[in-house]
Amino acid sequence: MPHLMDQFLELGSLGSLIDHSETKSEGPLKICSIKAGGMMSLAIDDHGALWMWGNCPQQRNKTGSSISFESSFIPIPVRDFHGHSVVKVACGSEHVVALVSAGETYKGEDLVCYSWGNNNHGQLGLGDRESRVHPEIVEMFNKDSSWDVYEVACGAYHTALLTRKRRTVDPLESVCWTFGLGDNGQLGHGTTQSVLKPEPVKELPGQAHLISVDCGLFHTSVVSSVGDVWSWGMEKGLGLCPDASFTGTDAGDAASPLLMSGYGVDGPIFHNPIQVACGAAHTVLVANDGYKLWSWGRGTSGVLGNGKTINCFAPSFVLWPPLTEDFKQPEPKTVGEESNGSKAVAETDKRLSLAMEEIELLQSKLSIMEQYGGMLHGLVFGRPFTYQDIPISLQNSGNFDIAKEWESMLESADHSKLRRLELFYRDMRATIKDKIMKRRIQEIIKECLPSSTTAK
Repeated sequence: MPHLMDQFLELGSLGSLIDHSETKSEGPLKICSIKAGGMMSLAIDDHGALWMWGNCPQQRNKTGSSISFESSFIPIPVRDFHGHSVVKVACGSEHVVALVSAGETYKGEDLVCYSWGNNNHGQLGLGDRESRVHPEIVEMFNKDSSWDVYEVACGAYHTALLTRKRRTVDPLESVCWTFGLGDNGQLGHGTTQSVLKPEPVKELPGQAHLISVDCGLFHTSVVSSVGDVWSWGMEKGLGLCPDASFTGTDAGDAASPLLMSGYGVDGPIFHNPIQVACGAAHTVLVANDGYKLWSWGRGTSGVLGNGKTINCFAPSFVLWPPLTEDFKQPEPKTVGEESNGSKAVAETDKRLSLAMEEIELLQSKLSIMEQYGGMLHGLVFGRPFTYQDIPISLQNSGNFDIAKEWESMLESADHSKLRRLELFYRDMRATIKDKIMKRRIQEIIKECLPSSTTAK
């Protein structure tokens, strides 16, 4: 059950905790941002102070430099940033990366990147694998850097940052930097090598303005201002574990960014994107100024919100808003005889309720049809169905010439695909022949049984 963290109610600002001449702060703390990692939780208050609880990095002994992690059951302040403002923070399994103002206050383009915690895979970006108890500056993004860093995200053992060039003609051009564990291609550098210092993801478009980045356990996703979404890492950038993967030639991790299939006839369908967020093995995107949600990846426990629990290999529409009483228009409250206006509102609400029920039914039928179509597509072609598999003629006009599309598909297929189709239809034809023969034998037996009875 949710439990109120009342420790925050008893604390003043971090300044009052350090300056013992003050007995209380000017007012209660207000939390502006929160983050949760594998083994820790973080919060930034309205004074720019950072708080941490859970598995917190501690020095193992007074003389050594080795690190240990000790559980803190209540929020404790990270005092290293006193006199500066922590603006953004992210954490992985046991490492933290924070964007902190170079001065006392944040002025918009003066953030410095700090990291600390476990560094066994180079996820701190400090050029080595030594863990840190206290925050250290990532030199690529210090106060004198030509890069303005504005977004940060952490996977289990890797880190991603978004930057733009300072004092440039086009301030909207973005670069995504990654470092840390690269075993599953989650760094997007085209290899599975781990990296100890920040390196740019070079295969992303140079002109893109990236507005959001996030990391799953072993995958990374970014979204641009025009609605382009790229993902890379475990199982084609979906984050899927190997036991729930693609099959055939499409299997394998994506070591370079893959553009997600969020395209319609007129281009990207993710208009006015706001944020992309990654779970352990799935991704959620909010766009259309917050009115629409899409999701893809592992569907276990219904985390995709599309009414199904199966894996989705392309963006699926989240059923939002939910068709529940909480989101329906309230019945008009009247005293005595309803006015004509109230009656009209009540009638409109009734029609809206019926329409919503019909939409819910149609969505249920569509979900079943999608599962059925995906199953057939997988049997024939040996891979999951995606939006690109819809014939162009059907996308553009709604008319479908099956003979023409079949001929076009065969013309563009490579040898391995043609061979698979040949084997599939050969097996299917043999199965049909067997079924016809069995039914004919049954008919002959039925014809013979009456004549045998008569002869007796």
